[in-house]
Amino acid sequence: MSPRLSRFRPRCARCNLPPHLCLCADIPRVETRTRFLLLQHMVEARKKSNTGQLAVLALANSRLLTYGAPDEALDTAVLSEPGTWLLFPDGPAAPPDVPAPRQLVVVDASWSQARRMTQRIAALRALPRLVLPPPEPGMLRLRDPTHPSGMSTLDAIARAVAVLEGPEAATPLEGLAALRVRRIADCGTLT
Repeated sequence: MSPRLSRFRPRCARCNLPPHLCLCADIPRVETRTRFLLLQHMVEARKKSNTGQLAVLALANSRLLTYGAPDEALDTAVLSEPGTWLLFPDGPAAPPDVPAPRQLVVVDASWSQARRMTQRIAALRALPRLVLPPPEPGMLRLRDPTHPSGMSTLDAIARAVAVLEGPEAATPLEGLAALRVRRIADCGTLT
């Protein structure tokens, strides 16, 4: 089948995966004190490989905002709420004396898009950063990362939940991420 035709194969309207890979029945409901605000680049929303949507479906205390849509202006006021931090691997980590975040902004985009977004959105540049250590060797993934700290959005959120809320709170998200990788790898493709 041509690549152009494969774009039109049906996908689940909720998890965005092909029907034979659908994860909807396996998405846990995860309660957190921290609110997760996903700032998703508009191109990311259409990708079958997008894991940010799965994270939003699983996290009870989350919200998804779209960046870059020509007909939708980004309301940056929510990025300036007190207690808001940015989950981002580059840049200085927040000083240890800063109170834990009440809201964590997660940029859901490719590395180059995420970097440009943080440069272009002044409210993001001003936020304290939660910097995660690089992933452990052997972490289940579908592809090699382009950045040493690279991981899927769902994996990054699970690790942030472990840091902020404790490892047991992150377990359902880690399980969902691993299930997604195994299901796609067993099938051999995302199409």
